[in-house]
Amino acid sequence: MKPLALVDALDAAELGGKAASLARSLRAGLPVPPGFALGATQVDAVFQGDALVSAGVREAFTRQAGPCAVRSSAIGEDSENASFAGQHVTILNVRLEDQVIEAVLKVRESAFTESALAYRRTIGMSEAPRVGVVVQRMIEPDCAGVMFTKNPLNGADERVIEASWGLGEAVVAGLVVPDNYALDGEGQVLRRTAGEKDLALRSDPEGGTFEEPVADDLVEALCLDDGMLAALHDLAVRCETFFGKGLDIEWAFSGGTLYLLQCRAMTRNR
Repeated sequence: MKPLALVDALDAAELGGKAASLARSLRAGLPVPPGFALGATQVDAVFQGDALVSAGVREAFTRQAGPCAVRSSAIGEDSENASFAGQHVTILNVRLEDQVIEAVLKVRESAFTESALAYRRTIGMSEAPRVGVVVQRMIEPDCAGVMFTKNPLNGADERVIEASWGLGEAVVAGLVVPDNYALDGEGQVLRRTAGEKDLALRSDPEGGTFEEPVADDLVEALCLDDGMLAALHDLAVRCETFFGKGLDIEWAFSGGTLYLLQCRAMTRNR
């Protein structure tokens, strides 16, 4: 059992919804970082110490030729009824072969915490977790964040964008007060509000991440200019054309290039 190239990871029942969504995004020509995916059976094999499967994971990681992000793709995750947001860990900036095996195991373990199991019970999922894993080339963002393609509070037809300096996990984890933007359905800016972004999450050269203080003149400076907002609107249109309305998108700008990190349906149970 060798890992699948992410573009081929279409089987949500074995590889999880996140992997399948990213595979479909790649096939649609959306700007997703390359990577590979492990099915739940493979992840369990790594957990059980299967040397052959673990060797395949190391080999696939080496072919990525650089640091990677290791993310959960549990069966049932990122569905319309449950996102599992904040329940499963993401391991960023994995740089060594042995670290990727450790990261896969940490992602699997996070699905069995009391918090994650309690979340499953609240949404009516009584079966034991089955966890796939996505390993993608690490992006080093200038800024990153999230975008809802309709207003998550009232359902209005507008893009709501949150942004901060550095890795988007600072926004997702609530480490900063991000900039907030709203665009109408045609991409016109309705409002923009500067946040208080006093730190940026950055990749550590030794692996993992660290919190870097943001220069005083950037703490309340807007991350996104009009051109970047237009690019995000275009990405929203392309994603909605392929996946339908009402999406929760994670994105990053690096060196002027916009990347799609995740695209899932907005959920009732976050």
